Amino acid sequence: MRPTANSMHDQAAERLREQIFAGELAPGAFLDEAALCERLAVSRTPLREALKVLVAEGLLRHEPRRGCFVAEITERDVQEIFPVIALLEGRAAYEATERAGAADIAALEVLHRRLREHAEAGRITEYYEANYAIHEAFITLADNRWLAQVIGDLRKILRLARHQTLHLPGRLQQSLSEHLAMFAALKRGDAPDAELTMRNHVLAQRDALRELARNHPSRIAP
Repeated sequence: MRPTANSMHDQAAERLREQIFAGELAPGAFLDEAALCERLAVSRTPLREALKVLVAEGLLRHEPRRGCFVAEITERDVQEIFPVIALLEGRAAYEATERAGAADIAALEVLHRRLREHAEAGRITEYYEANYAIHEAFITLADNRWLAQVIGDLRKILRLARHQTLHLPGRLQQSLSEHLAMFAALKRGDAPDAELTMRNHVLAQRDALRELARNHPSRIAP
């Protein structure tokens, strides 16, 4: 059965997301529609629908008469988004702690063990993926669709730059310590402390990004 137009544009959007998050499409880069059609093996119509989706998500920006460009996260974005997402993810950690059962804790134990192994081996890409999975697990466990929706929208923007912070000296181990503190609070059933440690963890990422922008080449625009 041939894929429908909807599934073709969904697939194209997902492949473009992956390339943006992987840095294969650099911030500020112009998207040549003809080249993308050839690369993704899709026609112009599903490609344009995919581009509209990514513009709505904030991953691309559209300029009239010029076309689409990969979005750049700015210093102002970092300053404004992180305090908001810290509050939201903190609340998700609170609600996740209140709902966590033995099976949930066992599943999180596996994820945190994987996180520790990647940190000890210095595997930054794999660490980031495990880190992302843990945040997703907290959000899923919170079982609050409004929180999940808003956090999901904001996290797509932050993924434009967030994993870069793990290259800063000491940040990998600091991030691991923050995660282990959050997990310890959840296992104790201490929802307020889980909320606080999650908020501090997210704000620590903001501080690391700001340091990166000041002192190292980064994907953050002025």
